[in-house]
Amino acid sequence: MSTGRLIIDLDAVVANWRALDAMTDCKTAAVVKADGYGLGSVNVAKALFKAGVRQFFVAVAEEAVTLRDALGPKPEISVFSGHMNGDTDLIRELGLTPMLNSVEQMTLHFEQLPDHPFGVQLDTGMNRLGMEMQEWAAVAELALSRRPKLVMSHLACADEPDHPMNPYQLSQFKKMTDGISVPRSLAATGGVLLGPEYHFDLTRPGIGLYGGLPFANATPVVALDLPVVQIRDIAEGEVVGYANAWQATRPSRIATVSGGYADGVARILSDRATLYHGDIPCPLVGRVSMDLLTIDVTDLPDAPRKLTLIGPQQNVDDLARDAHTIGYEILTQLGARYNRKTFGK
Repeated sequence: MSTGRLIIDLDAVVANWRALDAMTDCKTAAVVKADGYGLGSVNVAKALFKAGVRQFFVAVAEEAVTLRDALGPKPEISVFSGHMNGDTDLIRELGLTPMLNSVEQMTLHFEQLPDHPFGVQLDTGMNRLGMEMQEWAAVAELALSRRPKLVMSHLACADEPDHPMNPYQLSQFKKMTDGISVPRSLAATGGVLLGPEYHFDLTRPGIGLYGGLPFANATPVVALDLPVVQIRDIAEGEVVGYANAWQATRPSRIATVSGGYADGVARILSDRATLYHGDIPCPLVGRVSMDLLTIDVTDLPDAPRKLTLIGPQQNVDDLARDAHTIGYEILTQLGARYNRKTFGK
């Protein structure tokens, strides 16, 4: 097989949810947006539903179509982007809970679906989604009289426990919501780790379910092996890849591996990434191309049939550091060409 093998461990996803849930005394939902952070939202959600999750969050209403079909009517599916123009039919037919982000969205929702469930998202300083304090003050009485399912906000710097933005947003959230009789939510994965005062009535872990930081104790969820297509011996001074970007300083063996930026191996990893054969590191040399990588395997005792990009020696966050990005981006850019092997619940 000439495509990479992406292994997805659903038991690990469930274990991570249970570990995060055990840190709180409130309900724990699950964020499965962006196709379950690139790992398959339907399979992930089915495993989590079996484990007891009854509320899921997606980014946009369209992401809920396959979820509702797979999970049936029981779980609540909430939509971070709220009620956008054109979403009304999906929200009604799929029984979705839009998290209304503005006075305009609230007006639209109450006009189009006056008796339909909804939630409210507040902005506590991130300036991304949600109503600011003055907007909320103007509509809070009306909104609360209609019994929203949830009032939430989102932390901007929860992956940095000592960042002053965390207590500031907590203070703002409490100022905007203390005294209401509606369930509240502030914490995603990072907020769970900040401690009980951030947990309120519901937490919404996302990246931690999939094995990523800031949940440093997460069980790894993915592994990725790339097959070797060809191996060649080159002499000292010969060059490899586009633009002659790498030149051998010794007689070398170069393995050409199936995988490239079309598969989510970012071009910035050129001459930076490391693949592994067991515990032996093998540097990526030259440029990442669309479909192929060139790997220096000179130090291996035998010709490899595959090399590991994500596995025991290197997780998604290790790879992300080499790419000057975050594990979220590595996961969500994993390509469609991989032979995906999903196992577990």
